[in-house]
Amino acid sequence: MAGKTPGIDEANLDRIVAQARRDAEQRDKGYRERALKMYPWICGRCAREFTRANLQELTVHHRNHDHDFNPPDGSNWELLCVYCHDNEHSRHVDYTGESAANAEAKVEGAKTNPFAGLAGLLKDKR
Repeated sequence: MAGKTPGIDEANLDRIVAQARRDAEQRDKGYRERALKMYPWICGRCAREFTRANLQELTVHHRNHDHDFNPPDGSNWELLCVYCHDNEHSRHVDYTGESAANAEAKVEGAKTNPFAGLAGLLKDKR
């Protein structure tokens, strides 16, 4: 006698599909998705064209470097490839002398030496 294959749990499948739809709607509300719908998939600096296959390499750059300023008309955004985006932020750091991460929070240096007991441990192994 052949074993029964378990039936598909319709309720669970419905929950998964509903969650996927909610997640897609949430992503569509994000500034990256809005910018990708608004602008052609071309880097604003080097003019490299993108397709769905390499779209993850296209980023949204905030022109005024304020990631919280996202006007609905997209006037603070430009699409840049990852290389041009990195170059733009490097130029900004060179100009201002400080990166955005350093400007938000100054992190103190380490107070302890993580390798303090290493010499003794290595000596014991010989």
